[in-house]
Amino acid sequence: MNWEKESVVRRLRTLWSFGAPPPLSLRSWVADAALALAAAVWTVVGDLNRSYVELAHGEPDQPPAPPVPPIPAPGAEHVVPIVEHTLPPVELWELMAAVLTALPLVLRRRFPLTTYWAVVGATAVLYQGDVAQDAITVTLATGLIAAYSAAVYSPHRMATAAALLAGVVLYGATPLVPKVDGGLVPVLVLLPVAVAAHGIHTWRQRAQALREEQQAALRRAVEQERARIARELHDVVTHNVSMMTIQAGAARKVLDTSPEQAREAMLAVEAAGRTAMSELRHVMGLLTMAADGPDPAATVDLAPQPGLDRLEELAARVRDTGVPVELTVRGTPATELPAGVGLAAYRVVQEALTNAVRHAGGASVSVTVEYAPGEVRVEVADTGGTARPPAGPGSGRGLLGLRERLAVYGGTLHAGRRPQGGYGIRAVIPLEGR
Repeated sequence: MNWEKESVVRRLRTLWSFGAPPPLSLRSWVADAALALAAAVWTVVGDLNRSYVELAHGEPDQPPAPPVPPIPAPGAEHVVPIVEHTLPPVELWELMAAVLTALPLVLRRRFPLTTYWAVVGATAVLYQGDVAQDAITVTLATGLIAAYSAAVYSPHRMATAAALLAGVVLYGATPLVPKVDGGLVPVLVLLPVAVAAHGIHTWRQRAQALREEQQAALRRAVEQERARIARELHDVVTHNVSMMTIQAGAARKVLDTSPEQAREAMLAVEAAGRTAMSELRHVMGLLTMAADGPDPAATVDLAPQPGLDRLEELAARVRDTGVPVELTVRGTPATELPAGVGLAAYRVVQEALTNAVRHAGGASVSVTVEYAPGEVRVEVADTGGTARPPAGPGSGRGLLGLRERLAVYGGTLHAGRRPQGGYGIRAVIPLEGR
């Protein structure tokens, strides 16, 4: 049931996030720093203006200041009475809170959700004191900018939605919204339009970046799959075709003098051919299982890929070609080996035996598999011999493909001439958590 748990986790991650925003340019950092500094200065200057006037029918519970001479209304026969209010002198903590309502905007694109809560929190602290009307207007603007940044740049969708909803409730339950006069109406109308336009532009940029990233990942996956197919086909075809070529050559040499030996050699060729076709059908079936239409692998014998338990069978096929092979297994695995590890170790032995048959005629080969704590070691060594005429030009992908295959599991491969003669290959594959 692990796959079900992993599926649920992936769905939750998709629900709560949609990817990190692209890296910011120097121009973006400078623009955000300038915005934060200007808003902070504007808020402090506005809060230092401790006096303001309003119409006489303002808040009834607030004692009026000394009366101000009435101002005649244009075109009217009566005058409009106004009242001037003077706030207490600003305190140091109020100025610090005023700065913090805007200064976090410098990080609004890098840490949008944190910036939003920092601005909202500093605004709530600022309103614990006496705030000037000009400062209230600026704090509303900084709050809107922080909310917009969280909505556009935060990679956490559900957390951002919850934060914005909490911010709306907080602004509605506390006097964080200034009184709107006629001069602010155009700003409040045009600002959402500008924000929406910029948001659409930003989303398009991020969507384009995401598409490019997905295309690059797809190209990498195609290249990796192509390399994997090449390794599988090389390992399957090279070994069996080499066995067939050697057996067919032996049958040709003894065909006239020893028909029985020639028959045995041809039977070995037939067996190697059947094995090659079976493994090829297996590989091709796995590659075409996801094809559209009827399942092309439905009639393929999808037996498990070979592992270390089939080394004796592999060694027997090589012995049939006349190459002595000694197989030694030391220790036992603590738990069942992963299929990929077993296949990788099997391919190491297969490639080493193929090279010995092709390039070291008359040599004997020893294969040693050792299960050590936390790793499995595979060593194949030959005593050296006479190189047979190659059946065809080599691809050079044998050892390279083995290194790539082992690298997937953190394994290493060492190959080279032995001091006492011959050639040796040694592979070590770690077994994590075992």
